[in-house]
Amino acid sequence: MTTGCKTTTVFLTVLCALLMTILGLTQQWPTWAWAALVVLLFGVPTAAFRIAASRRGSVPVDFEEQRTAVPIERSEHRVTSVALPSQWADYDFLFSATVRWFLLEADGNGTVVSPVGLAIETVLDCARAITELREPGRASLVQHELSGALSRMRPDRAGHLQVMAEDITLTLHEHDQERLDKLSEVRKDKAVWEHQRKYEQSKREYLGDDVLKDTGSAVVWWLAKNDEQVEKAVADLGLLAQLTSAANDTDVPDRLRDLLPQPRSERPDLHAVDAPTASFEREPTAADHFEGFLAGMGFADGDVRRVMLAKQIADIIKTQDRNETAEELLRRFDPPASYTPVDDPTDETPGL
Repeated sequence: MTTGCKTTTVFLTVLCALLMTILGLTQQWPTWAWAALVVLLFGVPTAAFRIAASRRGSVPVDFEEQRTAVPIERSEHRVTSVALPSQWADYDFLFSATVRWFLLEADGNGTVVSPVGLAIETVLDCARAITELREPGRASLVQHELSGALSRMRPDRAGHLQVMAEDITLTLHEHDQERLDKLSEVRKDKAVWEHQRKYEQSKREYLGDDVLKDTGSAVVWWLAKNDEQVEKAVADLGLLAQLTSAANDTDVPDRLRDLLPQPRSERPDLHAVDAPTASFEREPTAADHFEGFLAGMGFADGDVRRVMLAKQIADIIKTQDRNETAEELLRRFDPPASYTPVDDPTDETPGL
């Protein structure tokens, strides 16, 4: 930069000298004017250089700052599938990474030092301190955590090396991953089943302890569902009384017996027209009351709603510790399928 300033000053001085010479020749200056011109041409640049040098001052150059730093020799080694413990017993992570290191100082005691072993030990100790506190189901998340923790150089325990790791991968054994996937599915299915069970239990409690607690509660519930059909509610009091009695395994109160629908007349026995009639009277059971309720609702034999209602009422009765009544309802309205053997078509009757 100083050389450029000097060149510019000299160039301007020569240019000014030429201009002043041309001007002096054309104006025919006297001799003393030429002497003054020469003094100015040589004096002004010299003074300018001295003033600039005094303002700039001396700038010492530090030789140490200009020296190039000695490059650090770094080494690396690849480790693969090293088992590291997780928070769960018998579920190990598989750790792989590229270990990098460089020596800090030589061992003055002459002891043989394996930098590879020290570097790997340092990395694995740091990685193990993290993995043993993490669940095996979060392998990908722990991998990124290790990448951040091991991305900086750190000294080993003896202070001989600076160590780091990169290209880190963390996985599980294939069969361990399959087990974790199955456990996850089972937990999810169990959660769904628990919710369904609680929903069914809550529904049974609602029907048994609230809706069908007694005939009055059933009527109020029916009116809440059908608030504009009061006359129908009055007409169905007998049906509601039967349903309430069946749900609680009790007899219909005497004050409501007159409201019960009349049972259907039995079909006449054509083979016993001339035989004397005999009456067999018995106390109606909960199943009989429920049969009357279904008949009053218009659910004929073979209607699938009969079986559905019978199962629901049986579940409610079981919560009241009336298992016998519940079994009677199921036997009567939802009997188990019977097995009927099929005749062998190859069997031929003798004599035909």
